[in-house]
Amino acid sequence: MTTRSSDVTDVTPATVAAVQRTLDGRWHALRDEIRARDDFATLRVDPGTDVESYRAAIGEMLARLADDGHAVHGFPTAVGGRGDIGGSVVSFEMLAFADLSLQVKSGVQWGLFGGAIQALGNAEQHQRYLPAVMDLSLPGCFAMTETGHGSDVQSVHTTATYDAATGEFVVDTPTESARKDYIGNAARDGRIAAVFVQLYSRDERHGVHAVLVPLRDPDGTVLPGVEITDDGHKEGLNGVDNGRLAFHGVRVPRENLLDRYGTVAEDGTYSSSIESENRRFFTMLGALVRGRVSVSGSAVGAASLAQTIAVRYGEARRQFAAPGSDDEIAVLDYLAHQRKLLPGLARTYALRFAQNELVEMLHDIQTTREAGGDVDEKRQRELESRAAGTKALTTWHATATIQACREACGGQGYLSENRLGQLRADTDVFTTFEGDNTVLLQLVAKGLISGYADDFGHLDTLGTVRFVADQVLDTVAERTSLRQLTERLRAVAPGRDEDDVLDRSWQVKLLDDREEHTLDSLVRRLRRAREKGISAERQFAIFNNAQDHLLRAARSHLDGLVLDAFVRAIDACVDPSAQRLLGQVCDLYALSLIEEDKGWFLEHGRMSAARAKAVTAEVNRLCQALRPHARALVDAFGIPESWIGAPIATGAETRRQDEARAHAASLR
Repeated sequence: MTTRSSDVTDVTPATVAAVQRTLDGRWHALRDEIRARDDFATLRVDPGTDVESYRAAIGEMLARLADDGHAVHGFPTAVGGRGDIGGSVVSFEMLAFADLSLQVKSGVQWGLFGGAIQALGNAEQHQRYLPAVMDLSLPGCFAMTETGHGSDVQSVHTTATYDAATGEFVVDTPTESARKDYIGNAARDGRIAAVFVQLYSRDERHGVHAVLVPLRDPDGTVLPGVEITDDGHKEGLNGVDNGRLAFHGVRVPRENLLDRYGTVAEDGTYSSSIESENRRFFTMLGALVRGRVSVSGSAVGAASLAQTIAVRYGEARRQFAAPGSDDEIAVLDYLAHQRKLLPGLARTYALRFAQNELVEMLHDIQTTREAGGDVDEKRQRELESRAAGTKALTTWHATATIQACREACGGQGYLSENRLGQLRADTDVFTTFEGDNTVLLQLVAKGLISGYADDFGHLDTLGTVRFVADQVLDTVAERTSLRQLTERLRAVAPGRDEDDVLDRSWQVKLLDDREEHTLDSLVRRLRRAREKGISAERQFAIFNNAQDHLLRAARSHLDGLVLDAFVRAIDACVDPSAQRLLGQVCDLYALSLIEEDKGWFLEHGRMSAARAKAVTAEVNRLCQALRPHARALVDAFGIPESWIGAPIATGAETRRQDEARAHAASLR
């Protein structure tokens, strides 16, 4: 292996600690507080447990978390919370190292159900419900998704019609496809649900709102008019009691409307501070963005755990002796194995830094809103776009990474005791809940088109076509700060050889060119939809035929955001040794990203064949250069030993290999 003068040769415990501190980000103290819990290793259920026992065990564990105050971080101080919205996301993410069913169950109770009341309810509703939500005396559900409507929330069919004679809303499920489906907490534990409905009063429809609908009495008996069925056994997350809800003339008091953005008076008069139904709907959804950010963080956590297990096993597991030696080779010393694990590890680092920035943005915006301050609408839209895009990248990454780690561990990775199979099954659904990833990327791409209207953003295809037809679309929105980043990097290191693929400014410029080209190409294609006399059918066809460009534009934009976050994290690291190590990991991330799409760069003349070969050669070299530090890089995730829970990662495999070598020596 050829080494460079910039290669890190010695990684000390202090270096690992500094890298961990950088990865932990703004809420590092809270992460350490949670790591100090010695009972986290017990918050896990044997995956072979039958469904009912699994659900019961997860319910008991959730109660333990409630008793320990785990739920209070993100709730307002006025109701006994800490008012730390970012802390609530971080504490949720840390549960990924325990049992993912427990994590999702907690997210349903405190993130989705409690979060809906917090974000959409008034101060009196906060006082009435949130203390009971936090201490788990009021288990609840978040009932948005319908059998027939997942991504298109604005078109849900469940109705709540106001009856002025009784002062009640009448909640109905008009068709089978309008059942609230896949609702966590519904099948077993939930006593009340935040139900998203089409709101009617005085024979007028006022769009989507949320109403609190009781499901069961305190003894667990299902209430009249409420129909609950179990979704049944799933591929993963069987500790979560997902169910279907249907409502047949269920009456709830007028006060059960979560009315922060729209209210109904006693006589049925509807009023809202936001006149446009579209803007009102997206303001409501924007207030609920915390769930999407939380899922993104849990995906990064799950990938980190899988990589910790696989890298540790790769160092201990030995296979085949080198010529002239009796000692077998650690599988992580093979380039093919390094290729399987280390570029993905670099991407986990990159996504962790992007996630950290996303959590900070969420915390700052929502804390300002909770305090009654003004939130810039452009900044809010940027948060929603980043949350959508980052969640798509992290969850797809978790799915691919956990599978790669399972394969890297061979048959041992297939054993339930080593957790990879369960991690894979439990996280697989992350790519489609809290928003289908493909739909989320389209949302990101639409936000990049200039002329983005304040009341535009929903995923209705006809609305998109009409919007495109009405816009000039001569330019695109401001992209990432990649261009400014390139200039800053060149100012810091002006003498760098631009033929060197490790020139960070070259890496950034290449990604910036790709983003600019894909966005310009997208705009050119969509501009055809505004030609004179074009039919609605033709407009739809133009939009539909450009979807591949929409998705590529979004991915290109997000890749730039993630790399930018990585560079900022390196700049913020104060330890020189840790900075150098992170710099190498960043190079591996950027070059593996470029290598992954080198066909595009070659086709579009952005890179020569010789340079493409140089990129691949450098990825190989970086994998080999980082191999001695692979254990340090996963140790920097800061997962306590007792939480890992996989025998192949906690010394058992090392002992087996030592015994095998001793036995082989005795035969010689």
